[in-house]
Amino acid sequence: SPIILKYSDRIVMYLVASEWEQRSVELQRLAMRTMMVKKHVIICGYGRSGQSVARFLRQEKVTLIALDADPERVKQASAGGDAVLFGDASKREVLTAAGLSRAAAVVISFADTHAAMTILTHIKQLRPDVPVIVRTFDDTDIDKLKDAGASEIVAEVVESALMLATQTMLRLGVPVKTVLGHLRDARGERYEIMRGFFKGATDSDDRNQPTNGAQLKSFVIDAGAAAVGKTIEALALETMVVSLNAIRRKGVQHVTPDPQMRVEADDILVLYGAPQALAKAEAVLLQG
Repeated sequence: SPIILKYSDRIVMYLVASEWEQRSVELQRLAMRTMMVKKHVIICGYGRSGQSVARFLRQEKVTLIALDADPERVKQASAGGDAVLFGDASKREVLTAAGLSRAAAVVISFADTHAAMTILTHIKQLRPDVPVIVRTFDDTDIDKLKDAGASEIVAEVVESALMLATQTMLRLGVPVKTVLGHLRDARGERYEIMRGFFKGATDSDDRNQPTNGAQLKSFVIDAGAAAVGKTIEALALETMVVSLNAIRRKGVQHVTPDPQMRVEADDILVLYGAPQALAKAEAVLLQG
């Protein structure tokens, strides 16, 4: 112990120097491999999703560089001929060495919002014009990722629901053009039409639920409720951090009601928001 304490500074400096030297060599190797590459796609993460993207890009003869921090995966994939290199894509210097300045697009293939936000921050500083396609788990962080610079966002839970709906419509004979139109609209509106769900007793342990707890809830407006006679606009739902998903009146569902539409007794308002916000909205709607 006395010897270690005496030479601790030298030991630390030696270890740090070795680590920096190793990182420097890795970055140099990465930069050398990508030096002559341009108009390529950088794939951050080479798990199943990253590899699937790469296969489609290769079919279209698109040049790509994949980055992954798993040495075993990189070793196996490289041996198989894939253009994957070892590197942590959340590091600014790694993105630079991968030729971000010459890239045509960037794909963040893993569903990790924190890491994706870090990568987006670096890209916004280095190449704000490059398209960035981001994968996320659900629709919870779509707005956050969009504001951070993501060009396109793919929410896997929502996309699986879209594919399920697509296959169902096709099986029922709905024209392909119509089905593709629904897909285009849902994605173009950032899955707005698919936001929220009605929570049930079996949903408490469901990992597919949004992490912020937002959900849909139906409120029956009784004759004596404070909301009766008021327009949707006058309810000022946005101030309670909830949004109106639909109004059901006399068995007819109005998905996009006019803001000047007045609430009537026996209407059912479907609201979207966090549990606390929904509880507050219920009190305001019923009691004023």
